[in-house]
This record gives sequence, structure tokens and C-alpha cells, in this order.
Amino acid sequence: MDTNAAQRMFEADEASRALGIELVEAAGGRAVARMKVSSSMVNGHDLAHGGYLFLLADTTFACACNSHGPVTVAAGAEIDFVAPARLGDELTATAAERTRYGRNGIYDVTVCRADGAVIAEFRGRSRVIEPKDKS
Repeated sequence: MDTNAAQRMFEADEASRALGIELVEAAGGRAVARMKVSSSMVNGHDLAHGGYLFLLADTTFACACNSHGPVTVAAGAEIDFVAPARLGDELTATAAERTRYGRNGIYDVTVCRADGAVIAEFRGRSRVIEPKDKS
């Protein structure tokens, strides 16, 4: 198992880092990441845009499923928005592996505000990809 694979992947993820996402930990099929809702993330209803919440959850999912070492990508994902997030909210996403079978996996991610309120529930399906042919 390559315990630094998720960290290396995150360090190369300019999209997530440009939004201020911070990887707190990633190992053994789990990951935790944080993000503060900035003014550029707020929609016309003065709420955090769902796309940014999805991105935080998806980034955390990616770190969890890549914590095992082989290059792993999303095969699909869905999110349920439970409560609104607002400008200035500090959000924490926690990903947990539910199962791995063959080259596939299922991971759940919970996104919470600092007060513990659940903002969103995300489920991602992963797939380990084959290494590129070096011929």
C-alpha cells in the first residue's frame, strides 16, 4: 500500500487547492478535507453553490479511494443537499470506504459545518484504472 499516494494526488490537484481546500488526512480508505465558503462560491440565493459542495465531497472521496495506492478514478457519484451552507462557513468533509470489490469501491462522504450540522451526503463509486501501456 502506498500511503502517500493520496497526498501526492492532492498536491497535483490545482482545482481543489485553488478553492482553498485543505487535505487534513488520508489513509486506509478514509479522508478528511476542509474548505471555507468564500464570496465567489455563493449563488444568487446567498447560499453556497451546490457545485462547490459537490467538489469538496468529490475531492475528499478521491483522496480516500486513492489512499490505497493504485490510481483510482470516479465511476459515478451522487449528492443529497441536506441544509444550506453560507458565506464564511467552515466545512469539513469526511470520507469513509464502505466496500471494495475487484477494481471497484463505494465511499460515503458527509459534509458538515463547524457546528456539526450536516450539509450534504455524497456517495461515490470508484474504479482502479490500469497503468498505461509503456510500449
